[in-house]
Amino acid sequence: MLENGITRDFILENISGIIVTDTDGKVLYYNQDAAKYFVIPLDSVIGTDISVAFPESKMPEDLFIDEPKPVYYHTEIGIGVSVHVPLFDEGKRIGLLEYDLLSNPRLLYEFPNSYSRFLDDALKSIRFKMRGQGVEARYTIDSIIGHSKQIDNLKKQIAVAAKSNSQVIITGETGTGKEMVAQAIHNLSERRNHKMISLNAAAIPENLVESELFGYREGAFTGAKNGGMKGKFELADKSTLFIDEISKLPLAVQPKLLRVLQEKCIEPIGSDEVIPVDVRIIVATNEDLRALVEQGKFQADLYYRINVLNIQTPPLRSRFEDLPDLMMAKIDELNYLLGKNITGVNPHVYEEISKYNWPGNVRELHNKLEQAMNYAQGEELQVEDFFWDESTPLNTRVVFDVDEKPIDAVRDKAEKELIIRVIELCNGNKSEAAKYLKINRTLLYQKMKRLGIK
Repeated sequence: MLENGITRDFILENISGIIVTDTDGKVLYYNQDAAKYFVIPLDSVIGTDISVAFPESKMPEDLFIDEPKPVYYHTEIGIGVSVHVPLFDEGKRIGLLEYDLLSNPRLLYEFPNSYSRFLDDALKSIRFKMRGQGVEARYTIDSIIGHSKQIDNLKKQIAVAAKSNSQVIITGETGTGKEMVAQAIHNLSERRNHKMISLNAAAIPENLVESELFGYREGAFTGAKNGGMKGKFELADKSTLFIDEISKLPLAVQPKLLRVLQEKCIEPIGSDEVIPVDVRIIVATNEDLRALVEQGKFQADLYYRINVLNIQTPPLRSRFEDLPDLMMAKIDELNYLLGKNITGVNPHVYEEISKYNWPGNVRELHNKLEQAMNYAQGEELQVEDFFWDESTPLNTRVVFDVDEKPIDAVRDKAEKELIIRVIELCNGNKSEAAKYLKINRTLLYQKMKRLGIK
């Protein structure tokens, strides 16, 4: 007897379709819900071979499985999905248990989509909760989206770097996913079971960078907290330390970082203690470190020390063939965040996006995509869902057809943009737009037709 008067028998009777056999396939137990499957009198089921009592049963095939296994069944009374669970006693196999996962045909047909949505939402929820808790290294090599030559090459470089303990420099424009690459390297390396530690050199005040990296002991300086503080190197022992914006590391701290890389030990501020550390360093920058060395803004010795493996993240404009994959992956994520149900993108959107230079790369694309999804009305994103301010027009980069006259193309482009903007200002009122443009309404419609304005 359990609490509240509930018995174990009561629980077993309320689980759909329980059948238990021994390792010879003889029925040892069944509940009343399972009785509907048997083709022989119920008083003779116990001890009878399951294939005789329940000819459609898949249990005989799974008597010696090692893990739970779902199976599909089809009988005269319906179709469904059962789960087979092997039974062990002190490591010895003693039988097999079956219970129904789905026995209602209507639920069976709805199950794949509903379960898929459930898993998708649950996994996304977990991912965002992890982000909120600051869990490091959530990205893997599979998080890098695309099948272009540039992305294939990037993944090969990540795989090479993951097998090594050498320092890595990740270079590339802003928004190209340098931190994602660093996390992918860590998660593919032998250090993946330890938490990756990150430091953005540009986000830490110059006078705090040294204590952030190497830590300090109690009383080391005014304001030092009781008990001191471990630095990033101590926290990253046996793991990976990722230093973003390495070009912003103060010149005064650079020799100390070089010393740690050479001697594999640190001295916390305010302490004579030498602490050995086993840390793999990955750094990232969107600046030319070699040029900074020549300008005296970055220490040459440190540059040569960290520049062992050099990985460059490709800009978005060099891999427009990845746009569909990139956009649909972000749409799936934003659907969850925004409560939307966008299922596709009009092909014309890709055409228009490919005309823009994307200085902010994938980060900028994600920003514009989120903006567009907020305005979208249907289940497919349209060109008109994307809004661009004057400083970043969609067609910043003009692409001419072979037979097109450049002057005519520029004129048509400017005229089209002007008409669209005026119509928007007039809330779609064509008569008001014509007055504003100082042309008659008939001419406005002719221009709209010629320029492909809907």
